[in-house]
Amino acid sequence: MDSPIRSEYAPYAPVPDLVWTGALTALLMLGADLLVEGGLAMLVLATALFAIMASLLIRYWPAGRDFGWANRATLLRGSLVISLISVAPFVSGLGNWLWLYGALSLLALILDGVDGTIARRTGSQTAFGARFDMELDALFILGLCVAVLALGKTGPWVLALGFMRYGFVVAARVLPFLNRSLPDSFRRKTVCVWQVATLMIAVLPMTSAAFATWTLAIALLLLTYSFITDMHWLYQRRITT
Repeated sequence: MDSPIRSEYAPYAPVPDLVWTGALTALLMLGADLLVEGGLAMLVLATALFAIMASLLIRYWPAGRDFGWANRATLLRGSLVISLISVAPFVSGLGNWLWLYGALSLLALILDGVDGTIARRTGSQTAFGARFDMELDALFILGLCVAVLALGKTGPWVLALGFMRYGFVVAARVLPFLNRSLPDSFRRKTVCVWQVATLMIAVLPMTSAAFATWTLAIALLLLTYSFITDMHWLYQRRITT
């Protein structure tokens, strides 16, 4: 039986941490507003994204659990990712500050490994934490795609890199066999690293449009192949689900 102390964590355990990350996001966006002319649209986008993240965290937080330091690290990255994706449509106005955008993107990528390390060392791995981390990865990739497009480095096709995962989620609503869990895959991890690395390099001022186009086209081909491979694996095992 859960103790009274443990039960008070549900369902609002994330709220105190959402308060400080909300304040951090506001500070980041105020700083961004000084560097780029995103105006009200940029601030509204950041507010909407944070509100969605907060509402989903509160809605789906497992009852009776402390929020934990691993999830706090993920939430910190969430604040940074939301700020980056909110600035993404307006990055062409950053000028030399685009290097700072690239550095913060690298920081977000580094933080991606911090929460998992904390969870393993504290024995606090959960399915919720893994899903939270994965959704932030998807949002981060989509934000980088928008930034590359806003810089004119590629055409609108680059958005396929960011939307493919969401397309898979929609397809799973129609094809239930896609909901089966996939085993760990070195191929999938390698493609993901290539995808993120090429997007981050494409954002940097020194990267030419030609280089960005070719490397991201390869990333899209690899990602398409990876998704098709996973879907084929799931289809072959559909009877046993």
